[in-house]
Amino acid sequence: MAVFAMTGGATGIGAAIRDRIQARGDRMIVADIRDAEVVADLGTAEGRRAAVAGIRAAAPEGLDGFVACAGLGPNVDPPSRVARVNYFGAVEVIEGLRDALAARAASVVVISSNSAPMSADAAFVDLLLAGDEEGAAVHVDKCDGQVAYAGSKMGVARWVRGNAPAWAKEGVRLNAVAPGIVNTALSTGVAADQRYGAAMQAFAATVPVGYIGEPCDVAAAVDFLLGAESRFVCGSILFVDGGHDALLRPAQF
Repeated sequence: MAVFAMTGGATGIGAAIRDRIQARGDRMIVADIRDAEVVADLGTAEGRRAAVAGIRAAAPEGLDGFVACAGLGPNVDPPSRVARVNYFGAVEVIEGLRDALAARAASVVVISSNSAPMSADAAFVDLLLAGDEEGAAVHVDKCDGQVAYAGSKMGVARWVRGNAPAWAKEGVRLNAVAPGIVNTALSTGVAADQRYGAAMQAFAATVPVGYIGEPCDVAAAVDFLLGAESRFVCGSILFVDGGHDALLRPAQF
């Protein structure tokens, strides 16, 4: 039985990933703010340390894989909360588990977003990548939630790309999945928000395949990246968005 861990496995995409892994008989240790084996608030440094400690205690012999899935949408206030959970709640937990991941040549998958390339605030992303949590918080609280969301998702994607070569030398593969609009409570909440709802509904109407995704679509992609069949995939960003990124950025890949 393989042993995996993840953040954000209580609902939505995370729950679909959890269920898929558990259905085949493997173990999935979930860290989330509620309804989880390891209860921790990833929006705080203390909570991230608690998540790392809880996962380590549950998997003393190491991990076969890890999924950083916990995330907040652009409708959450203040924007700094989005940055703290989406970026630091992913990166700091992964870094805290580095030796546990290397012990079993693990695969790590980070959930980014196809909104990441829409990030226009380079200074915010630079603060994230520099590890300046308070500086990033002060900066993004002067902006709107979409800046926080897109920037944090760009941040985790760039962290994966920037760290993949070094981690690969330790036997750990880093990859990211970038979902588009998926039928989850997060996307429903954004669609109902008067600040973002109209734009999101218009965006959903332009998905090339003609429909939005379901959590199981993303879970299947994550499962592939966690498994041995993807052993030569490292440092990649896999878009699972019905063709939206290809529509919007046909010359960039």
